[in-house]
Amino acid sequence: MAYAPIAIKRSRILGDLNDRCEPLTDNVPVYLNDETGEPLGHIDESLGRYADAFVFHLPEDICKKLSTDSYQCGLNYDVIRSSGPGPKIKRYKLNSIVLKAKAEPKPLPQRMKATIVE
Repeated sequence: MAYAPIAIKRSRILGDLNDRCEPLTDNVPVYLNDETGEPLGHIDESLGRYADAFVFHLPEDICKKLSTDSYQCGLNYDVIRSSGPGPKIKRYKLNSIVLKAKAEPKPLPQRMKATIVE
């Protein structure tokens, strides 16, 4: 199976959690539809600490669909509470990502052909 890495901004994947999500220290598995089967691949932050992107290492056909926004990303994460003095701030540690196919858009109705009546 050929893998084709694709880089996507963290904020696009994490949304509102982006500012509070811990940097990835290990590869995070990526699943299709649910977490019961074998992972499709993984993500990492191999572009560097300040690149602000996840690199998806997935099969080529999945990467193509992911790049055209054909999947929704479900996130599995742990909540990490800060310890020590000061305000308690929730932080998040990403455990896995589940890709779910978006519903296909309904095709537009074909226009009726005009017929000429003589």
